[in-house]
Amino acid sequence: MLKRTALAALSVAALSATAAPPVVGLITKTETNPFFVKMKEGAAAAAKAQGAVLLTAAGRTDGDNLGQVAALENMVAAGARTILITPSDAKAIVPTLRRVRAKGVQVIALDSPTDPLEATDALLATDNYKAGVLIGQYARSALDGRKPVIATLDLFPGHPVGAQRHNGFLQGFGLKSLDINSKLLAQPSEVVCMADSYGDQAKGQTVMENCLQKNPDINLVYAINEPAAAGAYRALRAAGKDKGVVIVSVDGGCQGVRDVGAGAIAATSQQYPLRMAAMGVEAGIEYARSGRKLSGFTDTGVNLITARPVEGVASLDVAKGLELCWGKK
Repeated sequence: MLKRTALAALSVAALSATAAPPVVGLITKTETNPFFVKMKEGAAAAAKAQGAVLLTAAGRTDGDNLGQVAALENMVAAGARTILITPSDAKAIVPTLRRVRAKGVQVIALDSPTDPLEATDALLATDNYKAGVLIGQYARSALDGRKPVIATLDLFPGHPVGAQRHNGFLQGFGLKSLDINSKLLAQPSEVVCMADSYGDQAKGQTVMENCLQKNPDINLVYAINEPAAAGAYRALRAAGKDKGVVIVSVDGGCQGVRDVGAGAIAATSQQYPLRMAAMGVEAGIEYARSGRKLSGFTDTGVNLITARPVEGVASLDVAKGLELCWGKK
């Protein structure tokens, strides 16, 4: 599972004989999700630019905690002094992180926090609650006075990112919700269907089909990410309901922004994984050279992207979204 990138070739030959290159590890949830592919690209570029060695690994699927545990242990054995991780299981990974940090390794969470947050030295991530608030505010205006009949295509139970986006969306819409620290999902009466999509397009389509069977009058869909939103759109189109339903989501990947431009998604909150990864690598190099660790939460930014802006909700257009899609902001 553990792989040395081509950056390893820069090691001793490119540096002085007395200064070993900093070794930084990156562990993502999967290797196939475009979000994490882009994150890996950002880490690789930052490491190459600064003469570091980058080790990469990922779980087999989203939720593969054991795969991430094995990757952590392998990276420590390979000499990583800083490990960047997007935790698949916010709680189950904590004991391993504590053991790793006790050995003097800096651990920085990217995109997703651990539970508790203090299980890592720092967090570089989108303000996911704010991302949800933005699409909630947009959705309220886009419905233009219609009574909301909502389906939520969520991540999976207990994940803080899933809870923050879901609850932020409801807060932004002005419905009964929960605060940023809750791991539970609020369900006001306007939400007629809640189901877990695991951020997967095929599962998102199946979930949406089931929601339509439960309530064919759904007019607003919140999706945890753009693959799930694309699955929802397919289900709605097959049912002949795609014109009357507003779909909102989070991620701002290039394909997701194109889907906004095509009208499949009304609006999405764009985040910046390249920036997360680059900042993480820079923090790893700093720790190797000075012993100074990164600490606390750093908000890496979020913007609403839509082809149809609404009054009172700041947004960027599709052209700007494509220019920035998953970049450094």
